[in-house]
Amino acid sequence: MEIILTPFAWLLKAFYSVCGSYGLALVFFAVVVKVVLFPLSIKSKRSMIQMNILQGQIQKLQKQYGKDKQRYNLEVQKLYQKEKINPMGGCLWSLIPLIVLMILYPIIREPIHYMMGINDANALNAIAQTVGWNTHAVDMGWIREASDTFTNSGYNQLYLASLINENNLSAVKQAVTAAGGVGQNVFSINFSLLGLVDLSQVPQLQFWTVVGGFGLFLLPVISAATGVLFSLISMKTNAINKQSAQATNGTARTMLIISPLISLWIGFTMPAALCLYWVANNLLSMLQEFLCGRILKKDYEEAARKQAERERLEKEEEKEERRRKAEERARRIEEEKLNRGKKKKAEKKREDEEKVPGVVKEYSRVGIRQYARGRAYDPYRFSEDGPTCYPGQEPIFPKKTEKAAPPEEEPAVSQETPQLEAAPEVSAPAADTPAAGDGETKE
Repeated sequence: MEIILTPFAWLLKAFYSVCGSYGLALVFFAVVVKVVLFPLSIKSKRSMIQMNILQGQIQKLQKQYGKDKQRYNLEVQKLYQKEKINPMGGCLWSLIPLIVLMILYPIIREPIHYMMGINDANALNAIAQTVGWNTHAVDMGWIREASDTFTNSGYNQLYLASLINENNLSAVKQAVTAAGGVGQNVFSINFSLLGLVDLSQVPQLQFWTVVGGFGLFLLPVISAATGVLFSLISMKTNAINKQSAQATNGTARTMLIISPLISLWIGFTMPAALCLYWVANNLLSMLQEFLCGRILKKDYEEAARKQAERERLEKEEEKEERRRKAEERARRIEEEKLNRGKKKKAEKKREDEEKVPGVVKEYSRVGIRQYARGRAYDPYRFSEDGPTCYPGQEPIFPKKTEKAAPPEEEPAVSQETPQLEAAPEVSAPAADTPAAGDGETKE
């Protein structure tokens, strides 16, 4: 942290040595920070414009892969890589002023350490004893009760630096040198802003209890007001790029409320010097938005043109989709009408066939019977001829043929005994053999 904070402390000290006012030094410090970060702000604005141009393609990907989140994120990442866009570029650089404010906070809280290079406890205690820290701290309400040694905590070092003036400066340098520090580095800091506000103090809601408290009270209020004004101007600037949806969404409205609340919190909980820097930062941000709008005017117009073209194409696609659905609906209705006509014709044909006697409807035949639905059914199963097969095929079992006999022989055949009828059947195979007598002897 020492390495990071030291260059900023040198810059603030350099501005103070030039203008002789701590408040003006903070304003110049904010100007330098804005100038250094201005190219990054331009880049952030361009990134937001490119992101806005890609919104149409991102919405298509969302419709196409909305249910598959992993595939959707992968396709969006490929789109960003193809267009060479950093999705965090639009909001990343807007956080840098907050980071600078966090860096500036310890420098303002410990000016003797970072601006004078004195952080030794003995040297700080020597300064406190020389300027009468105990008496002034108790009288001004910085500490509740006096102590023999100086405590380097909270804003005590900032209050101690405000007690160093031209009257006791030489004595303080001698005391610091005697304590083993570098007395020549000590100097008096003018914390007065236009003779109205002491920037080393913390603003209070009960401003009548503090000397110059009304001016301190106004600083947080001005800071909150400038924060709201900057948010509104930023929304107007984005509206040039047809980002009205972004300007009216819930996030923007939330930030419009949170931004002044943060300003009030900074103003009433931290030294007025930080509040002054926040006011200067808001005013410079408004100027930056105006300059960005001028510089990126062509980019904004191109983005507006592309968005208008995208909206036109989306309307045409929506119109084409409605037309296609209407044609599909009409085609289905026509098919249903044709199917109903064919069905009526088939039913009429069936009815006509049923009126004709002796006509068998082949489309309903499965078994032997005209309307049979089971293949096992056989109406001739128990007939004299035995089971039959499907029409047009040979029977499963051949039918028994009747022997033709003279009418007069019918009674004679019926009078024969069963033994005489069976004899020819038994002896028939033996008639062809030469040893027929053997068969008779055996019988």
